[in-house]
Amino acid sequence: MDRVLLVAPRGFCAGVEMAIKALAWMVRMYEPPVYCYHEIVHNKAVVDRFREVGVVFVDDITEVPVDAPLMLSAHGAAPAVVVAARGNGRFMVNAVCPLVTKVHHEAKVRSGKGFQIIYIGHEGHDEAVGAMAVAPEAMHLVERVEDVERLELEGPVALLAQTTLSHFDWADVQAAAQEKFPHMWVPGQSDLCYATTNRQSALKAVTPQVDAVVVIGSANSSNTVALANVARAMGCSRVVRVNSVSELPTDLAGVVAVTAGASAPEELVQQIIERLAPRNGVHKVHDVPEDEYFPLPRDLRNAVASMAAVFAFGLGAPVPAVSPAADDRLIRASDVLAALSTLEGRSNTDQRISSVASTASTVVVAMHTEVSAAP
Repeated sequence: MDRVLLVAPRGFCAGVEMAIKALAWMVRMYEPPVYCYHEIVHNKAVVDRFREVGVVFVDDITEVPVDAPLMLSAHGAAPAVVVAARGNGRFMVNAVCPLVTKVHHEAKVRSGKGFQIIYIGHEGHDEAVGAMAVAPEAMHLVERVEDVERLELEGPVALLAQTTLSHFDWADVQAAAQEKFPHMWVPGQSDLCYATTNRQSALKAVTPQVDAVVVIGSANSSNTVALANVARAMGCSRVVRVNSVSELPTDLAGVVAVTAGASAPEELVQQIIERLAPRNGVHKVHDVPEDEYFPLPRDLRNAVASMAAVFAFGLGAPVPAVSPAADDRLIRASDVLAALSTLEGRSNTDQRISSVASTASTVVVAMHTEVSAAP
């Protein structure tokens, strides 16, 4: 093949970065198994990496022992699940993406004011299941224009959506809903995730220049599937979605664009590029810069700070004045995933506390370095 156009932005979004780093802290703090309700993100490589270090993924809270640490995935959970997860004094961290939390909040507020809510989403997707459970009597799931046409709603109507949808999934359904319910309330800001929108916009800009598009990510990742749909809608005749190098076709030719869904790690991107081995190199195509950052959940930040303080006290060292995880934006989730290999086979509590303190020190040094370098 000739060239690769490497599309940016691609890969991990702020919500995925936060969720992966949060679960990595849990793994460092507790002896296995650590439990996670649903896959932490929809990517097989990421999920398998956490399984290797003792994380157990479940789809039913009753499968989690009452004394086991638990994390809720980035996609959000039904209110009843959150309540059950906190039961019996269990240490629980909710790693839901703040953008999903926004949709849950809007659903609660609008349903409380008597609105019937049209929710555009994919039946059975973890995010849609959690959102629909916020106000089940008031919410109506639609995926296609025909679903909207069948709706018979009385009273005020509102529109919400799954954050990871493609604009192509959203636009015609929203238009149909607005035509049928002309006074329908819609959020002041689209429910579509900024990262989903940015990745789709960047791919749309580059697709007319290429012979094929490779989208990296898992089949159960809604935003990954949406990227592939965007490329097809833009007229690209060869669009392939792969989750590993082994799935990459061997007959790709010409100019190939490479992008990745919001839950696909950068290491997969680099593996794909190495396998493609373009004769005329890799050309980076930049679109919208991203600097969004979501901090770790408060419960986790407090727990990490407490454990690091205990370790420091035991060594006779000064107790940290601030939470070491208060600002971890300088550490990339892809690096955190790679570092998990140091925990394989560990079951000793002292080793894990030492690992927490070591990681905490890395964060603190990075923070101090940034401050010292500031003008």
